[in-house]
Amino acid sequence: MDKFSFLNAAHTAYFADLYDQYLQNPDSVEPSWRAFFQGYDFGSESFGLNGETAEASSTEITEHVHKEFYVVRLIDGYRMRGHLFTRTNPVRERRSYYPTLDLENFNLSENDLDTVFSAGEILGIGASTLREIIKHLERIYCSSIGVEYMYLRNPDVIGWWQDQLNKNDNQPNFSAETKKYILSKLNHAVTFENFLQTKYVGQKRFSLEGGESLIPAISNVLFYSVEKYGVKECVLGMAHRGRLSTLVNIFRKPIKELFSEFDGKDFEDENIDGDVKYHLGFTLNKTYQNGKNIKMNLVPNPSHLETVAPVAEGITRAKIDTDYNGDNSKIVPIIVHGDSAIAGQGIAYEVAQMSQLNGYKTGGTIHIVVNNQIGFTTNYLDARSSTYCTDVAKVTLSPVLHVNADDAEAVVHAVEMALEYRMRFQKDVYIDLLGYRKYGHNEGDEPRFTQPKLYKYIAKHPNPFKIYSDKLIAEGTIDKAYSDEIVAEFKGTLEREYEKSRHAESSKVREFMQERWEGFERKGLSAMLDSIETSYPKEKLEGISKVISTVPKGATFLRKAERILEGRYKMVFETDTLDWGMAETLAYGSLMEEGYNVRISGQDVERGTFSHRHAILRDEKTEERINLLNTNPNNKGAMDIYNSLLSEYGVLGFDYGYAMANPNTLTIWEAQFGDFSNGAQIIFDQYISAAEDKWKSQNGIVVLLPHGYEGQGAEHSSARIERYLQLCGNDNMIVADCTTPANFFHLLRRQMKRDFRKPLIVFTPKSLLRHPKAVSSLNELATGTFEEVIDDTIGTKQVKKLVFCTGKFYYDLLAEREKLNSEDVALVRIEQLFPLHLGKIQEVINKYPNAEEYAWAQEEPKNMGAWTYMLERMDLVNLKVYSRSFSSVPAPGSSTRDRNRQQRVIDAVFDVSK
Repeated sequence: MDKFSFLNAAHTAYFADLYDQYLQNPDSVEPSWRAFFQGYDFGSESFGLNGETAEASSTEITEHVHKEFYVVRLIDGYRMRGHLFTRTNPVRERRSYYPTLDLENFNLSENDLDTVFSAGEILGIGASTLREIIKHLERIYCSSIGVEYMYLRNPDVIGWWQDQLNKNDNQPNFSAETKKYILSKLNHAVTFENFLQTKYVGQKRFSLEGGESLIPAISNVLFYSVEKYGVKECVLGMAHRGRLSTLVNIFRKPIKELFSEFDGKDFEDENIDGDVKYHLGFTLNKTYQNGKNIKMNLVPNPSHLETVAPVAEGITRAKIDTDYNGDNSKIVPIIVHGDSAIAGQGIAYEVAQMSQLNGYKTGGTIHIVVNNQIGFTTNYLDARSSTYCTDVAKVTLSPVLHVNADDAEAVVHAVEMALEYRMRFQKDVYIDLLGYRKYGHNEGDEPRFTQPKLYKYIAKHPNPFKIYSDKLIAEGTIDKAYSDEIVAEFKGTLEREYEKSRHAESSKVREFMQERWEGFERKGLSAMLDSIETSYPKEKLEGISKVISTVPKGATFLRKAERILEGRYKMVFETDTLDWGMAETLAYGSLMEEGYNVRISGQDVERGTFSHRHAILRDEKTEERINLLNTNPNNKGAMDIYNSLLSEYGVLGFDYGYAMANPNTLTIWEAQFGDFSNGAQIIFDQYISAAEDKWKSQNGIVVLLPHGYEGQGAEHSSARIERYLQLCGNDNMIVADCTTPANFFHLLRRQMKRDFRKPLIVFTPKSLLRHPKAVSSLNELATGTFEEVIDDTIGTKQVKKLVFCTGKFYYDLLAEREKLNSEDVALVRIEQLFPLHLGKIQEVINKYPNAEEYAWAQEEPKNMGAWTYMLERMDLVNLKVYSRSFSSVPAPGSSTRDRNRQQRVIDAVFDVSK
């Protein structure tokens, strides 16, 4: 009996569609069909689909049914590999990939081209000849847009992409009005760059020539996001390539201001040093002709490629949290990358891994890669091992659209699909805008040194405006007069702005997101040394203490967790000795009652690396995360605290961006150990220490860096105090190393109570978290203020040696003095290293009239720590130093050797050897 006769009688489109589903997701089809297809595939792979054995093994299935399966496999082949055979490269021949999509590789031949196959219904074209099916597949998958999406795993998402691509065969279908708009944006991009090339020959501008279609791409993303999805805001992060064109043609930066920057005119604000023109940011509130508005933010950035990406994401998240009540559909982040940077910079991977995490997700980012195919002088074959520069997208199963940058309509069509995907699925999507770079890395560079053949071709290659204008003229949408007219009109605008710039005497740096900072003033050194009221009523602190030491009704905590809460209660209501963790928690709680929000992120911050914070407790039965501070009925603010991914660079950049957009949130990044901050050094160097001076950008980010020598070896002893002090200028940030919980309490509160913001670097303790002397009373929190300098309490007249120190080393020295019962050495704690409060230090010095020696004591080697900084900055007395010897490492690996070296410094302070 013919056991497969049902196949010959069935409507072949049905099982063709079923087989298509099986190829994409075997578990999605009914088990008996799945078993059939598995057997069919096994037979095909085991015996070969061309041999007699295969024919004999399935003689009961007609040849036509066999070929229906082959056609389905052909369609699947195009879906999976079509992007490898596109026409997306405007200036190079594609690399060869095997196997190809030739018919023979799917057991089909030219003899089948005119045979009708029901598999065409999978493409939405109904039963069609193989010739028609291939024609549609070529248009969908191998034209100007190559799409990678078959690895996304979710059948619904894959199905959505297939539906989108089947519409118009993935070909744009724009109205004449839209086509003219695209042409106008290309005109602005091309004419602008040509104008700069004429007026400012050889000046660096990192031109967009070869990738001008980025401008209509971004312009249309913004328009469609407002028109179709009601988006209210966009945050754009990008490096240099095309930035000037984006500033002028998208963000409407006054052109005469840009020309003044090209002329190198000094900045009108003498209190800042400013930055080069292709680093500056901009904020614009734009109203479209339909009356709808969008707020647009172009984030300022340094030369370090990809650094701006996490900052832009942090800004976006801050606005989602505070402006849009958690609705990420109201704001869209867009990151513009370079091809070499996204492939080569590790921060791109860190940002990708952040994209779906609770503490960092922003509802999906549109990534656009301006793909020049060259990184400075390096060919793409030497710049990455992956097939595409965008292969980092596969880490998070994000779709990628590779687009020919010369095909402006395809570019706009691709960004529309990308936007719709982001809005529908709230996930990242990547667009690889494949173009070229007309000149060298900068306009003074000669690219023919390294790519002579390529640049011969590029020199003859028409620009995207010419290509698109000719196309529209050929199809009758415009005539040549129209094209010439819009070029002349925009060039005339540029000429007029150029003449206006001749009369300007200076340049200006516009503040980024200025409206976020209303009520905050940029202030200098004197304001940073002013005392600020940071006390908080005792009865309110007691109320907070009860909240954070009480198990909520219905919750069940581990017995160990309950003991932690009991310990908190005893600190406040029985012993009146608050440790570091308790004072820190009360600082957050008091600020929340006053209406400030608190955000903390970093590795293991919920519990704290040293198990001191326990901000999040888990219900033993349900594993629900419970933040006791958020249960306080008197709160006007809230706390968010997130254990981060194992990233420093990306997470600190994100939190810096968050603080940039949200000055009324105490935003904290804590390193697991202080030296882990090394991995984020670019953020410290380019943003935290320099942004206000470069971009007028205030930021109140708080960085907590555990520091202190406890015999843990070279890696986790020093947070490298010296590096941060070296970054300190006149008034750019604050560096502190507190010794008491109360002083830390007041320091955190001072950060929010001021009417300006400066980054705060705090070297936090490890052993002091549980040191019996590192405690404070509740009254010290309820009264008082932050003390930049803490004087000793011994009698002043008998003091012969005045020793300045900071942090945990104070307690080591204090223990030795108590052991020796010495009264001639005074220990003065410098709690704020920058800015040094020289007035208060002088007051302390004046109290010791009989002091004969002044010294700085530290546990770090002489070439590390704060010694050289103090030598330079504290010129009130002649300082000598007590420290370890010069060293290439912060500390030895042997705890015994470490203790011995530490003791030698302590002995020297007290002249024990005498």
